[in-house]
Amino acid sequence: MPKYIDLTLNLESGMRGVSVDVARRIEKDGWNATTFHLYSHAGTHMDAPLHFDRDNGINTIDVIPVERFFVDSYLIDVSTIGDKGLILPSHLGDVIDKIKAGEGLIFKTGWSQYVGEDKFRDDLPRISKELVKWCIDKKVGLIGVEPPSIADVNNPQELTEIHALVLDAGIMIVEGLCNLEAITQEKVHLVSLPLRVKGADGAPARVVAIEE
Repeated sequence: MPKYIDLTLNLESGMRGVSVDVARRIEKDGWNATTFHLYSHAGTHMDAPLHFDRDNGINTIDVIPVERFFVDSYLIDVSTIGDKGLILPSHLGDVIDKIKAGEGLIFKTGWSQYVGEDKFRDDLPRISKELVKWCIDKKVGLIGVEPPSIADVNNPQELTEIHALVLDAGIMIVEGLCNLEAITQEKVHLVSLPLRVKGADGAPARVVAIEE
């Protein structure tokens, strides 16, 4: 039987870019309902090319072909990388010879333990330019990370350059993953389903790893 592992952060008031307000209560209105105010890159989310004003033919989150949300992906353990560490092609181990075009890479850093702390954004490990170029050459289909970004959010030049390279190559970006320690296999089927918001530069997503 397949094993389904939820890799999605809970969205809750107080999280950066998230507000959940009472809209209706059953005692007064006859039903319960809430109003969500969400930053497009809050919690576990997917980037669209528009996020960095790129246009590789898909541009916004709502027009990404739905089949792109289902990607066989390798889990890469880089949990010893440390604060502000650069993830390099050498960290891939023997996956460097196994990965096929269209398959993805999920990087386990343990970073989701810092959600809610300044460290989560300010000291995040990130994807190196060397690794990005390797991913482009290998036609990697997806890069998934635990931090809120694949690049240093406090370095605008790096942030723009890394995202632009990845998005221009048509590589999907999923950020803010969690619970990667629950994955026990080297390779999983990753399902990343962003909210379908018309014209959006990104959206929160429900992300699940499936082990066979």
